[in-house]
Amino acid sequence: MHLIKNSLSRKREETLAILHLAWPIVIAQLAQHSIGFVDTLMAARAGAEDLAAIALGTSIWIPVFLALSGILMATTPLVAHLVGANKTQDTPNTLHQGLWIALVLGLIALLILNNTDPLLALLSLEPSLQDKTRRYLEAISLGFPALLLFQVIRSYCEGFGKTRPVMKIAIIGLLCNIPLNYVLIFGKFGFPELGGVGCGWASAIVMWIILLCGSGYLHKSPSFAPLKLWQRWQKPQFGAVLSFLRLGTPIGFALLIEASMFCVIALLLAKLGDIVLAAHQITISFTGMVFMLPLSIAISLTIRVGQLSGAGQAAAARYAAFTGIQITLLFALISTTLTLLFARGIARLYTPDIEILDLAASLLVIAALFQLSDAIQVSAAGALRGYKDTSIPLILVFISFWVIGLPVGYLLSLTDILVPAMGPAGFWYGLVIGLSAGAVLLMTRLHLVSRHDQSP
Repeated sequence: MHLIKNSLSRKREETLAILHLAWPIVIAQLAQHSIGFVDTLMAARAGAEDLAAIALGTSIWIPVFLALSGILMATTPLVAHLVGANKTQDTPNTLHQGLWIALVLGLIALLILNNTDPLLALLSLEPSLQDKTRRYLEAISLGFPALLLFQVIRSYCEGFGKTRPVMKIAIIGLLCNIPLNYVLIFGKFGFPELGGVGCGWASAIVMWIILLCGSGYLHKSPSFAPLKLWQRWQKPQFGAVLSFLRLGTPIGFALLIEASMFCVIALLLAKLGDIVLAAHQITISFTGMVFMLPLSIAISLTIRVGQLSGAGQAAAARYAAFTGIQITLLFALISTTLTLLFARGIARLYTPDIEILDLAASLLVIAALFQLSDAIQVSAAGALRGYKDTSIPLILVFISFWVIGLPVGYLLSLTDILVPAMGPAGFWYGLVIGLSAGAVLLMTRLHLVSRHDQSP
């Protein structure tokens, strides 16, 4: 009985430690996600073409952002290990090297997003839509250097386990985005009426605002004052930059693999008509919102495992990793159950169109199962980042998404090879199969890495 009580007490303490890190991240993620939601709502009032321009532009800049910000997420495990090892005086160099890398990546993003005409031309758009999409991307590109610099600051704070400041800054960004959209989309207070392009300018301004907030926090926070972050500036160091990129680049590619897969699915489904595409988009939108919870726990696992592993507490790090996965799975079971019970009601929130609603509701039932395997694989990947293990997980993610999930989805959806063509449902079944494979592969990898970390 005493052992059971001790075990339960330990489980409770670890669960609370993980959730203490995770809940501010959840709110921060939802606030960031809500910025896109607000953009969509407000641009829709400006006109269908403005909304289309934002939709197209977002499908281009989001994968760019995910890939580049993923590289910078290496800051979190690098800092967490130093914090766990009680080497906080070494963390400023990690921050500085990350900021140098972010500056270069921001300029690369600026270059990419200001030269999208060849890509847009391939889509055979109406000239006015192509022009609005191009101008939207050019506007939002001006904020990318700030956004990527802030990603380093955010990850640096998270490496210390300080997730609340990031939450507060994300909320500030959302609150600034709404009035800026209003002023720039509709031309209020003497500003020109920019329509959907105004969303790009508003987002760019918000990106600089959150960078200023993040920099100000690091400068004013008593927690970071002893580190003198801005007084002992470090120049780029080849070895440190290489180590950073070696850890971060696989994270960026893994995020790009996942994002690009959803883009490819949307393109493949486009030929099935607007109703199919709309129902698919509703399903993605809802699952994307639900995904914020397991993603936030995954980030907290990177912090928790990184700090414990850096402190040499291998057994505690392994315990934290698998406790975090259990927490994620519990939340996924709840969200899956609710999705199954209220699939039609959820779809009705997005559209009154009966045909779209029926199809979206059927896809949400399949997506409910998708949430279980997705939660396991993302939390396992987060824990592995805490161990600074990113290269092998990248290969496993590629296999699960592009070797298993997408091909199986294509066969089920658009061919009669395995079963009569299932339409969009086939791709979602393919995602369930692929993510289930990914969950098994990443859990196996986590078991091996955490066990090896315990070896003398």
